[in-house]
Formats: sequence, structure tokens, C-alpha cells
Amino acid sequence: MTAPSPATPTPPTPRILSVPVLSWGLWDWGSAAFNSVATTFVFSVYLTTPGLFADGDGGTGALSMGLLIAGIVVAIAAPITGQQGDRRGRSHLLLAFFTALVVISMLAMFFVYPTSPLGSVGALWLGVALLGFGNIFFEFASVNYNAMLPRISTRQTMGRVSGLGWGLGYIGGIILLALMYVGFIAPEVGWFGITAVDYLNIRVVMVISAVWFAVFAIPVLAFFPHRPADPAALAAPRETLPAAYRRLWSTVRSLARVSPPTLKFMVASAIFRDGLAGVFTYGAIIAAGTFHMSQGDILIFGIVANVVAGLFTIGCGPLDDWLGPKRVIVSSLILMVGCGIAIFVLHDAGTWVFWVFGLVLSSFVGPVQAASRSLLGRLVPEGHEGEVFGLYATTGRAVSFLSPAFFASAMWFGGLVINKGESSQYFGILGIVIILLAGAALTAPLSVGRRGDRHVVMDIS
Repeated sequence: MTAPSPATPTPPTPRILSVPVLSWGLWDWGSAAFNSVATTFVFSVYLTTPGLFADGDGGTGALSMGLLIAGIVVAIAAPITGQQGDRRGRSHLLLAFFTALVVISMLAMFFVYPTSPLGSVGALWLGVALLGFGNIFFEFASVNYNAMLPRISTRQTMGRVSGLGWGLGYIGGIILLALMYVGFIAPEVGWFGITAVDYLNIRVVMVISAVWFAVFAIPVLAFFPHRPADPAALAAPRETLPAAYRRLWSTVRSLARVSPPTLKFMVASAIFRDGLAGVFTYGAIIAAGTFHMSQGDILIFGIVANVVAGLFTIGCGPLDDWLGPKRVIVSSLILMVGCGIAIFVLHDAGTWVFWVFGLVLSSFVGPVQAASRSLLGRLVPEGHEGEVFGLYATTGRAVSFLSPAFFASAMWFGGLVINKGESSQYFGILGIVIILLAGAALTAPLSVGRRGDRHVVMDIS
């Protein structure tokens, strides 16, 4: 009689708070210096302030043109950047290289001020160029950074790891913003005697933010496990750009054949990610125009919303691993749609509506983003992480027109149905709601089955 073979023991679940995971998450924490300080709250506002570098909306127009060009470059080149990291095992090197270029771009922002030798117009275009280059390099770095997620997590832990990183990004950005506001922006004489003469306080903030990013990027470069390079790829001559794009197209066709869920999810996520971008873009506009909140109140709301979003994103990581990322994404998007409709219906009831439903809505933005990253990490074929995350960045850029178009169209429709002379701005909320609902509808058919304790993609019906 043959003895039964012993059952294969289940490997222990890797620790979340390990050195590789924490060092990876600290890059998210540090990168908020670029996202929060450079692109959202400080440097972009500084460049576009009317009368500072240009009259009226001249600064806004210049910045929009620069970011449009940067977006096109990212959409074209991001997959190729990831592809090279995959094949040559140089994701560490590429992450370090592009992070350094972002840091250098931020350091150079010190030289952007209206009375500089370049003149106000020259300084404006220098600032636009630095912010555009920073965006390009940041997206390239993010491709290689996101591609590391499957290497420090399993299907059991990917949601918690992704949520931890994204949550750290929210919290790190708010802490840095608060320090810079208290230390340099708010007081007449800030720390180290820095004043607003020649906007030195803003310029020093950019230098400190660059150092912040550089310091917190070091751990992932020092402690993250390297992936060995493909010897054949290293021995082969460097590919030309046309050859790299032929290889990329071959990958897309292979994904369509062997992993169609990956491509379908990219389309769905591109749509709802643009809806999330619309939440950030138009949230403050709705707060000021529809709810008549002051700039100070909007800033306080932004700080509270980001802290809540960061903590909620970390807290939802276990739900990602337990229920599966698709359920987190779809349920979060539906709750956001409900909050958006509530804000639309109750817009005349006072600012409490925006505080209550706006905070609830904001708390689900991070879980959607983190779960989207973890779901793609579960779908991507091994060895193609950088290339696929590059495609992920490209698809997001490809539909970046959706939020502005739907917001404007909904406002136009609102102007047709309300009394003449009344503001139809609050109708724009419905445009964002439609995009989020469409993203949820496209994501919902993605079936995620279970194999033991691990979530695996089975089919798309």
C-alpha cells in the first residue's frame, strides 16, 4: 500500500512591515513633494498667479501648454521606458536616474522669480519647462516604481502593500505642506530669516521639497531586491526606437491573446482614473463657486481630506487582499457616485454638504488608486511589469480629455434647464459622476476567482 504523499505546506504570509516594503513605500512618501508642492499647491499656483509672471490667464495658458506637451511625451514613451527596465534588469537604475532628474528639476525652480535676469516672461517659461520636465521624469520613474510592486508582495499581500505606499504618499505630502506653510509661506519672516522678498520663501520651499524627495528615495534604491537582467538582452545591441515599438506592439498582441483581462482593465481603469483626476481638478472649483467657501476653508478642507484619504487607503489594504481589488474598486466608485449625486442634489443646503459628502468621497479616492495598482500587479505577466505599467500610464494619458469635456458638457446642459442668469456650475458634478460610473460598469464584469487564499483572474464575461 502506497503511503499518501504529505500535503504541501502553505508558505507563510510575508510580513508587510519588512525592510523592502517600507523602503518601497518611502518613495511614495517622498514623491509627494513633487505631487503636492510642485504640481498642486505651491509652485503651479505661484506660476499662474495673475500679474506675477503674466497678466490675466497668461500664466495658466502657458502652464497648460507645457503640461499638454509633457503628457504627450509620457503617453508615447512610457511603455518603452518600462520595457527597457524589464529586459535589462535596470529598474533600479532607471528609477534612480529619473528620480534624480525630478529632484534636479525641483532644485532649478529656485531660479524662477519675476525679477530674475530672464525677465518675468522668461522666468515663466523656465518654470513651465521645469514643471513639464519634472512631470515627464516623474511619470517615467513611477513606471519603474510601480513595476516593483509584484516583486515585494504576493497575491495575499499586494493590496496591503499598495495601499500602504499610496497612503504614505498622502500623509507625507500633507506633513511636508504643513511644515512649509508654517515655516516659510505663512509668516512674514520664516525659519532661518527667510522672507518673501523676490519670493525667496517659495523658492526655498522648492529646494527643501527636492531634498525631501531625494532623502526618502534613497531607501528603495539601497534596500530593494534587484532582479537579474536577461543575459540575452544585455548581450544584444541596444534597440532602435522603431524596434522597441515593434516589440511593444508584439507585447500588446500577446496580452490580447493570453491575458485579455489586462488590456480590458487598462481601458476601464483609464476611464475611472480620469474621473478621479476630475475630482481633484474640480473639487476646489466647486467648493469656491457653488458652496462659496473661502480660500482658507478650502485649504483646511484639502488638508483634512488628504489625511483622511491617506489613513483610509492604508486601512483598506486588507480589504483588497481579503475581498479582492475589483470589489474594492467597484464598491468605492459606486459610493463616490452616490456622494457626488448627494452634493448635486443638496448643493443649496450649505457648506456642511460639501464637508460631509466631499470628505466621504475623498476618502475613497486613495483605495481606488491603490487597488487599481494592485489589480494590475496581479494581472501582469511576470517579466513584463515595467512595460505593462508603462502602457497603464499611456492609457491614462490617452483619455485625459474626458473629465474636462464631461464637466463642461454637463454645465452646458445645466444652463439649458435652469433659470437664465443662475450658475450651472454644480451640474458639472454630474459629468464627473458619469465618468466614475462608466469606469465602475466596465470594471464590474472582471471576474476574480480564488485559488486557496490567493486571488487569481479567471475570466472576463
